[in-house]
Amino acid sequence: MDNNQKINCTVTSCEYNNEQRQECNLHSIIVTPKQECDTKNADESMCSNYKNND
Repeated sequence: MDNNQKINCTVTSCEYNNEQRQECNLHSIIVTPKQECDTKNADESMCSNYKNND
């Protein structure tokens, strides 16, 4: 795996989002399927590391 990969992020409500750079501040993420979802489309998955920035 390439050591220079970037994780882009435009989810402004996530604590790990760096809005100025549109990047995720985490070094890695966990991607999981949404519950009871089998659409085989991109919206079927989500970032399990999401944390609300409230």
